[in-house]
Amino acid sequence: MTAAGAHTMKLLKSAAAQLATAGVASPEADARQLLAHVLQIEPSRLLLVDQVGPERGAAFQTLVDRRAARVPLQHLTGTAYFRYVQLQVGPGVFVPRPETEVMTGWAIDRLRELQDRGRQPQVVELCAGSGAISKAIAAEVPGVRIRALEISEEATAWAERNLAGTGVELHTLDLAMAPADWDATVDLVIANPPYIPLDAYESVAPEARDHDPMVALFSGADGLDAMRELAAVSARLLTDGGLVCAEHAEVQEHSAPDVFVKHGSFTAVRDQRDLSGRPRFVTASRVSRAPARVPHGAAR
Repeated sequence: MTAAGAHTMKLLKSAAAQLATAGVASPEADARQLLAHVLQIEPSRLLLVDQVGPERGAAFQTLVDRRAARVPLQHLTGTAYFRYVQLQVGPGVFVPRPETEVMTGWAIDRLRELQDRGRQPQVVELCAGSGAISKAIAAEVPGVRIRALEISEEATAWAERNLAGTGVELHTLDLAMAPADWDATVDLVIANPPYIPLDAYESVAPEARDHDPMVALFSGADGLDAMRELAAVSARLLTDGGLVCAEHAEVQEHSAPDVFVKHGSFTAVRDQRDLSGRPRFVTASRVSRAPARVPHGAAR
């Protein structure tokens, strides 16, 4: 290792120790991301840096101090990554999580299956936030028509930047206000709705609790108010056999699917797990709207 590399390692080690003491979950990785951001290079090239001058060193320490105060890493760099796309994020919008990538991958697989059968799928994303899900789908499944709804004007402003040039139609609307002329036309509804119970406020990580919008986190006494609304909206938007997938908390493994079962408009209700094996999202299929046929001669 060069002397320059040793200097960089010492700088990173000190920053990581500070972040670990502050309770940051991934101190080494965050320190590397912050220094790479300051130097405007890829993290893999940090050990090739000749030196970190005083000005950039001070800028790095300022970011480390803010991260130690539990400001989200993505707010400090202004960037988040989701599957194969890059996003701009900051105050006023929910920072996308890696867990949501698994649900998005499930949806992408189903949409490709529809395309293989000659369909041009119609997708609606509810509670779109930064537009991460819609942008990923647009990038990985060209030809899909995607409409995204987000109630927050602040979040919509971020989504506009992220979805520019993707062809995704963005609407500043509450999920319940999805237009009636979309009814029975949508092949897939996807959402990462708020799902934290109000009484769980203190248990939420500071990065989310203090920086993500409250409307993107909390959803009634049991955390399922938005999920119930989502089920109702999906029931009217989806075509017969259309699919819905929605993220939920690990402890909602049974209660979230039960929302769709109790609604009565869905079949094949299943709970799905993320890459670590934890319950993460529910999927379901819209039952046929066709009335049951009454056998000839049967009593009416």
